Amino acid sequence: MDLLAGDDELARRFEERRAHLRSVAYRMLGSLSEADDAVQETWLRLGRTGADGIDNLSGWLTTVVSRVCLDMLRSRAARREEPYGHEAPEEAGPVEGRAPEEEALLAESVGVALLVVLGTLSPLERVAFVLHDLFAVPFDRIAAVVDRSQPAAKKLASRARHKVRGAPAASGAELERHRGIVEAFLAAARGGDLGALLEVLAPDVVRRADPAALPAGVPAELRGARAVAEGTVALRHRARFAAVALVDGRVGAVVAPHGRLLFALAIAVRDDRIASYEVIAAPERLRLLPLAVLDVPGADAAVIPPKR
Repeated sequence: MDLLAGDDELARRFEERRAHLRSVAYRMLGSLSEADDAVQETWLRLGRTGADGIDNLSGWLTTVVSRVCLDMLRSRAARREEPYGHEAPEEAGPVEGRAPEEEALLAESVGVALLVVLGTLSPLERVAFVLHDLFAVPFDRIAAVVDRSQPAAKKLASRARHKVRGAPAASGAELERHRGIVEAFLAAARGGDLGALLEVLAPDVVRRADPAALPAGVPAELRGARAVAEGTVALRHRARFAAVALVDGRVGAVVAPHGRLLFALAIAVRDDRIASYEVIAAPERLRLLPLAVLDVPGADAAVIPPKR
């Protein structure tokens, strides 16, 4: 980023806060390149304003970058951008400006499922949730960002929180058990481990898939552990984009390269094995499918290093 000439101290203070601002912007926008644009715009506004009269520079910068992101989200909504992908993962190319190590950090510290669910929120809900639940920004400052009263800002965050966390259909213990089973399934799929897949699949398991999720010539329905396991191994390259999520209230998975939802796996568990799963790929079905996360990382895990 170009720095304003003659103000090295202001630039230094901004650089100290850049990673935080980038992390806030990324969670609001779901795009590293757009997050960098938002941070750049924040720096330009600081340069025009100067630090004189700003008692809390970190708070001021967070407020400004949040307002910039809110404007970008509203512009995106006005263009009615499709939040779901249309290409299969093997056909989706790398996102410009996103280094592989940044993608790895994104998956680790943000979470693919959280990124997907954040994309389903309204601009105001997303900003209020990210600021309060992920970065512990107080509601008086959030109210100023979203131009609402404090009670209204609290309602926005609460509504977003309900959507993000969903409504699990199972109890806590059962939910954790099913989560372990689905995680074992995804791990075996990523590794192409046929034996491990047979361990986690019920003998009479059924896999159904929307045609859009399958290469040409692959049947939409497979029956039996051997057929399903072999079919899963054949498409194991897709599993690297998969993450556990709450799908219609039950533990399932989302497949979302670069955080862009392509498929959702609705999984049924019986007797501690996967009895069936459906691969949902049609955008009109994904749009109506309740998706939520099982874990929401806190602000401590929320820092993405500055782009160099």
